[in-house]
Amino acid sequence: MVAVVLSLAACNDFLDIQPIGKVMPQTGDEYRKLLTEAYSRVLADRGLTTFRTDELVLDDATASDDDLEFYLDIWRWQDNNPDQNTSSFGWLNHYYVSYIANSVIENRQNIIEVTDSARNQMVGEAYMLRAYIHYILVNLYADPYTHCDPATTKGIPLKLSSDVTAVLSRNTVGEVYASILSDIDMAESLLNVETWPEGETYRFNKVSADAFRARVCLYMGNWEEAYKAAVRVIERHGTLEDMTSSTTLPNDYQSVEAIVSLENIITENYNTGKISDGLVALYRSGDMRLSRFYRQQVAGVYMLRKGGNNTYRCTFRTAEFYLTAAEAAVELNDMDHAHHYLTELMKKRYNALMYSRYEPEILAMTRDELRQEIYDERFRELAFEGHRWFDLRRTTCPELTKTYNGETYVLQKDDPRYTLRIPPEAVEANPGLEAE
Repeated sequence: MVAVVLSLAACNDFLDIQPIGKVMPQTGDEYRKLLTEAYSRVLADRGLTTFRTDELVLDDATASDDDLEFYLDIWRWQDNNPDQNTSSFGWLNHYYVSYIANSVIENRQNIIEVTDSARNQMVGEAYMLRAYIHYILVNLYADPYTHCDPATTKGIPLKLSSDVTAVLSRNTVGEVYASILSDIDMAESLLNVETWPEGETYRFNKVSADAFRARVCLYMGNWEEAYKAAVRVIERHGTLEDMTSSTTLPNDYQSVEAIVSLENIITENYNTGKISDGLVALYRSGDMRLSRFYRQQVAGVYMLRKGGNNTYRCTFRTAEFYLTAAEAAVELNDMDHAHHYLTELMKKRYNALMYSRYEPEILAMTRDELRQEIYDERFRELAFEGHRWFDLRRTTCPELTKTYNGETYVLQKDDPRYTLRIPPEAVEANPGLEAE
């Protein structure tokens, strides 16, 4: 790992960080370039998890041979001995981003030719980047917080310094989440940019701290804190894209909903299969998302519209937090607020006539029915934005069934394959990473 990190660092003058290299960034501009390099290295792993979910169907009719070669084994959960060309989830690259973030944090007082506010903003972004990398890793390579004992279950190694010679061991899931929340708190005290101009919206801003906190607390089942943080996001950045009048998709980086537009979650290579029948069936009559998010190729076959280029970079957007507030409110037995935040979103997604028919049904639901409705609404709204796999993990880890060329593949309820194995090359380099 050390050798690879050092070789990656050599690609950029500002990544040869002392004492292991030659040049130490000094000025504010140089540290901004360093952070830009870190942002550019954040992978679309949340998007790659789409192939493990029930969002997409791969078959010979809708996917090329190359696409199948890259994604089929991910789609059918063939994690042991996959095809050698199967796309890989990140590991080392994530720690490389953390390495840069740590370097910025550690050298905060050494940055020259910079205002105090600009210095604080960059360091705050570095804390957010470090936290975000740990969030991705722990949700790929560790058991879900809500389905284990976080205090004892092994998670992933926390990387909290730029020392690339340190031999890492796996922290517990609880320790990882505590570190993530601590980094968000530190970031919040430093971030001071409310809104970035176009072209710089991949950077973390002030409201993103609460957005990230709301998501993390939701994954932990910390309903009260998830609710509070989500409501704060809505109070500061609560405008929803009105699909009854707007032609802009809500996951567009120029949408009024955009908070942070970092990850290119669904690249053009991911548009390789058809939308699953189960997902299509969830969209009610009058739901404008069916025709706006997807295009009907032939009868019964829908293909994706809402991804495939840089226009749809999306990390945090407003609708997620209406759904977080609604779900947390249900768990807190606050049905009035659960109804409120769910229906406020629905008003912007259904035509007025059909919404008027559905609203009484929503208001009449029992708590269990409303919880399921919110799960379904997250599926409808956030499909293909990298949420579904993590949602399946944190909620019920349900059984999933897929068929390819007449053969059936089953992911059992609570299947161990809901958690990825740490890459063999990482374990080979550091046997202490191997799961017990």
